[in-house]
Amino acid sequence: MKSILLLVHDDSGQEGRLQVALDLCRGLRGHLTCLDVSIAPEVMDDYVLLGGAALLMEDERAAEARNRKRIEPRLAHEDVPWNWIDTAGNLGDQMVHAARLSDLVVVSAKLPSFATHDIANLPGELLTRTNRPIFAVPESTIGLNLAGNALIAWDGSAEAEAAMRAAVPVLSLAASVTLLEIDDGSIALPASDAATYLSRHDIKPVVSTLPASAGGVGATILAEIRNQAIDYLVMGGFGHGRLTEALFGGVTRRMLAESPIPVLLAH
Repeated sequence: MKSILLLVHDDSGQEGRLQVALDLCRGLRGHLTCLDVSIAPEVMDDYVLLGGAALLMEDERAAEARNRKRIEPRLAHEDVPWNWIDTAGNLGDQMVHAARLSDLVVVSAKLPSFATHDIANLPGELLTRTNRPIFAVPESTIGLNLAGNALIAWDGSAEAEAAMRAAVPVLSLAASVTLLEIDDGSIALPASDAATYLSRHDIKPVVSTLPASAGGVGATILAEIRNQAIDYLVMGGFGHGRLTEALFGGVTRRMLAESPIPVLLAH
């Protein structure tokens, strides 16, 4: 996990994404690729149809040029190797293309819709269109403590397996790893098997099995994050369908909307 792709864009989640990506690069001794996307407008109203799209795109490019002038001097003083790519167009398409030779992608978990584009659904789009794990970062994040406490939400699914395997380089740096198995009677592959797998990578997790609560799986995970002072969460993403619109439901959607910590997801 040496090639880290970061979405750079002048929005309220950028600082959190940047700090998480830098922490990952330092801990993993990786390389940071900053993808600065001038996002094409998607709102098809009369203003856009009558030529306003070109003006909106010009404003977007100018804003991102100013953003680059602010960020590049900061990167020059960080102890990580990095490169910068400027591009423009549909956000999902540009991210998917850039992720082809990346090991991990850092994006925001959730951001508000903008007047000319909506980047709130980006995590789901990336997970369903690529086979790359992503770190979804809450807007309020100030960094990622790789030497802290990690929580793996385990349901025995192929998505959970993929997330755990992808997270091994990160989990190996953690002070503690907890495998949280929420027993609702449907787990085909027990957490004890996952613990055996991790032990072969010199990771010694603690297995915690809890009954499903009345508030659901999402509520149980959020409670454990608070109770154990967890620094990041590892979980499978969107395991019950293929279409992005259909996938934005259930536990994954709740974690993206409510998790106070970064979430490493794989599909």
